[in-house]
Amino acid sequence: MLELKNIKKTYSAPGENIEALKGIDLKFRSSEFVSILGPSGCGKTTMLNIIGGLDRYTSGDLVINGRSTKEYKDRDWDAYRNHSVGFVFQNYNLIPHQTVLENVELALTLSGVSKKERRKRAKEALEKVGLADQMRKKPSEVSGGQMQRVAIARAIVNNPDIILADEPTGALDTETSVQVLDILKEIAKDRLVIMVTHNPDLAERYSTRIVRMLDGKILSDSMPLTTDEVREETEKALNKTKEAHKKKKPSMSFATSFGLSLRNLFTKKGRTALTSFAGSIGIIGIALIYAVSHGTTSFIDSVQEETLASYPLTIEAQNVDVSTLLNTFTGKARSLSDHENDAIYQKAMLYEMMNAMNSMESSKNDLKSFKNYIEEQRADENSKLHSALAGVQYTYDNDLLIYTKNVDGTILRSDTELLTVELMKKYAGYDMSSMLEMRDRTVMGSFSSRMASTMKLWKELLSGDDRNQVNEAIRKQYDIIYGRWPSSFNEIILFVDENNEIDDMTLYALGLKSEEEMKKLMEAAVNGKTIDYEIRKWSYEEICNMSFRTILNSDCYTYDEKTGTYTDLRDTEAGLKYLYDNGLELRVVGIARPSEDSVASVTRSWIGYTGELTRYIIERANSSEAVKAQKDDPSTDVFTGLPFKDEDGNVTISEKAAYFKDYISSLDAEDKASAYIKIMSIPSEEAVGQFVANTLSGMSRADIEASLIPALAQQTGMDAETIEGYISAMSDEELKEVFAQGLARQYKEQYAAQVKKQMSTMTTEQLAYAMDMALTQYTDDECADYYDKILEFSDSTYEENLKKLGCIDLDDPASINLYASSFANKEVIEDAIAEYNESIDDLSEIKYTDYIGLMMSSITTIINAITYVLIAFVAVSLIVSSIMIGVITLISVQERTKEIGILRAIGASKKNVSSMFTAETVIIGFASGSLGVLVTYLLCIPINLILHRLTKLSNLSAVLPVRTAIVLIVISMLLTLISGIIPSRSAAKKDPVVALRTE
Repeated sequence: MLELKNIKKTYSAPGENIEALKGIDLKFRSSEFVSILGPSGCGKTTMLNIIGGLDRYTSGDLVINGRSTKEYKDRDWDAYRNHSVGFVFQNYNLIPHQTVLENVELALTLSGVSKKERRKRAKEALEKVGLADQMRKKPSEVSGGQMQRVAIARAIVNNPDIILADEPTGALDTETSVQVLDILKEIAKDRLVIMVTHNPDLAERYSTRIVRMLDGKILSDSMPLTTDEVREETEKALNKTKEAHKKKKPSMSFATSFGLSLRNLFTKKGRTALTSFAGSIGIIGIALIYAVSHGTTSFIDSVQEETLASYPLTIEAQNVDVSTLLNTFTGKARSLSDHENDAIYQKAMLYEMMNAMNSMESSKNDLKSFKNYIEEQRADENSKLHSALAGVQYTYDNDLLIYTKNVDGTILRSDTELLTVELMKKYAGYDMSSMLEMRDRTVMGSFSSRMASTMKLWKELLSGDDRNQVNEAIRKQYDIIYGRWPSSFNEIILFVDENNEIDDMTLYALGLKSEEEMKKLMEAAVNGKTIDYEIRKWSYEEICNMSFRTILNSDCYTYDEKTGTYTDLRDTEAGLKYLYDNGLELRVVGIARPSEDSVASVTRSWIGYTGELTRYIIERANSSEAVKAQKDDPSTDVFTGLPFKDEDGNVTISEKAAYFKDYISSLDAEDKASAYIKIMSIPSEEAVGQFVANTLSGMSRADIEASLIPALAQQTGMDAETIEGYISAMSDEELKEVFAQGLARQYKEQYAAQVKKQMSTMTTEQLAYAMDMALTQYTDDECADYYDKILEFSDSTYEENLKKLGCIDLDDPASINLYASSFANKEVIEDAIAEYNESIDDLSEIKYTDYIGLMMSSITTIINAITYVLIAFVAVSLIVSSIMIGVITLISVQERTKEIGILRAIGASKKNVSSMFTAETVIIGFASGSLGVLVTYLLCIPINLILHRLTKLSNLSAVLPVRTAIVLIVISMLLTLISGIIPSRSAAKKDPVVALRTE
């Protein structure tokens, strides 16, 4: 039973309150046809909306089946409208983008009825109102009467207790009105139908009860409930209340929300397409930025990995830390103070550079121990280095001697650097040998020699695993255009540039050009003449038929029985020919050029040989006769027969004395005489000191300057004024020291000349005899002193001779090149070195300079800066896209206000309405994201064509990974979801009564 108890409704208006209902008291039977009559504005519709739960009363109470609605919550009202009330509106209020059948099904969907059941009940409801043949049509495709019957079918499909009809015939003609009222009258047989109408004739004809209203009050009631009817209806109400508790609360699934939104969007295809495109602009921008960024990052990664194959982490036996100096050279000089940018200030560059050079530390690395550590780590499959290292190369201080025959048959050494020096000196007058020597001696030697090593003609190939002589990293950088990769120690491979070209200096070193041709080129360059180059080419077969011979350093020297020393066979043409004919032949088995995708590969031509050749040469040299002879007598130079000078002080005084006596005894008379004169020509240190002291004692600073300036001017060739300027800057002590050194030298020269003059009257035999007599009188200290001053020593050292002979310890490399498979693994290698250093004492720590890290630091800075700019751009794009989608969704809410009212009228909750618009934003987000990704893929085609044309880099491409594309679509959906929060909340908060009135 439905009961209204003193229902009042007051509307607030500016400056006044309007009472729409002024204490309505009404009770309704569970089944009757009640017509509410009254003029416009009397409160009929307001009362109907309160009965239907669309509007709330200001005071009083609405009792539904014996239960007060004062404590009703939103969910209760939603369930009441869905299960207990069916609305029939004057303007039909059908959802235009749904079919007739779908409009009727909607209330059942909210009730949670299964698809099969709701389809069956919706069809039955349409059959009851005579529209079984109009189910698939849209509301716009049927007449007004048919639309009203659809509205009635929608009202009754959920089998509600109450049907509320607000002017159901107001927009219909008389005939159609009769049809609609006949249906309502039939419905009223088993449920309550309350109809608001202005037509008293229709009310009298069809209604079982007429209630008249005026100014918000009940004027008359044609058939109010009797006491017995009230009791009977109360009992019915109690039973219905129990059944109502069993009914499920109405709820719209996300699928339903999604379907409603999707159909709405499809009814506005043009606008939806434009909205999706507008939303996709931001995604297109983001996707393109990421595609280019990803392509660039991938390209940089590949370049870095290829760079690592060309520039490994090198640890040298003799390490010089040049990182500070390199930072200075790259402009990272120190500011002298903090200042405003209002003028030009000084920056410390020269001082920092010189200070860096002076403070550079040189240290020795124990590579023998470190090599053992590396090998242990590589053997352990669980170690970090095992997976981080792409390859390891051990280099040694052995000079690879490779020769070939020129086109004119001349044997020449195949070394572009040495040949260039020779040609420059011979035909251009430039002697570059001293420059190269200075390069190797200076503190920058390690760095410059490393840079020079990349320009060498002959280079060892990075070894691969046990099955491959060549590492996979090298194989990736180059394509074999003829032949194959080397697989044996005596096989080599020629590398050409990307155009299959070899420079003329390399051709000369390969024996393909004559010295006469090189002479013409040099002379033309020196004289500034233009050369008409002859276009020449060589077939792959011709290149692979070239002959090269490697000669072991130790094989170059043969023992001379007459002198007891080893002589160099290369000093004669016959000797060089003999060495060449008996040398190890190296066969060219392949030709390679940089692959199209390779960037960091060496672009100039060079020849690669395997690590096996290096080991073969060292092992052969270590077992040679010359090396054995030098090792058997480590104190004597096998090339000169002279003793090595004791630089380290390892020879004792007694050993020096004994050697000196043996040496003198072994000389013939003439050599003894010469030795005796040399010994006697050496004044004692006391005599020298006495002479210097006596001379200085009577001289002032002016006297010293007067004597020193002319002497230095004559000695150096400088003018007296310049020398006077240098001397005037000296302190008295410094000046006396310089003058004293000159006096000592003068005294020794005069003393030696005087001794030689005195002994010139003696015969050789007398001098030799005097030497023999004196030798018996010398003390060990004197013999040791004469050992250092008289004896002739070798200019070389024992170690230098072994190196010259190619004798090298394979376990003690000169440097270790560690090749990382990626820059991330490069850090793993650095960490492994740090761990190794922690396990040993400080003096044995491995020190090195990370040249690649220093060179890549500026590139990393640039990349980071670009990344930050792109992030900012992306952030702006996201914000703009989000705001735009939010505004578009808000417009959609305004356009679908009536639909919101309809949904609320049939029981949809605020949450259901909100989810509907949330679904719409998600759909738009998906469409925008998908469109953005699709357009990005299409735009990547011309972008890549442009990139390839401008950069000439085939592996630099804008690429959007599929995973990223999916993520961008999800991001687009999330952004639109977030941007739709405010519009969806706005939709949920709309007053259903106001919404239903909105057109």
